[in-house]
Amino acid sequence: MIRPSKHAHPDKTLVSASTVLLKRLRTKRSESFDELRDSLLKRDADSESLFLPAMNLLFILGLVEYRKKNDTFEYVGH
Repeated sequence: MIRPSKHAHPDKTLVSASTVLLKRLRTKRSESFDELRDSLLKRDADSESLFLPAMNLLFILGLVEYRKKNDTFEYVGH
């Protein structure tokens, strides 16, 4: 579920994880899978299960592209 309920911890939601990853990509512009995952885990060790859904959400929104040649994710938002 994308929308958090009133019982969800604010830092352990898909929206929160996506925001953290998006902020990181906006500053770095391009980063590898492992670096992005580690940055999210550094913030909250329990958020590993949110990493892939958060990256999927950013991809669906058109904010991130995967570069196969470099094996990195790149911020392409406006």
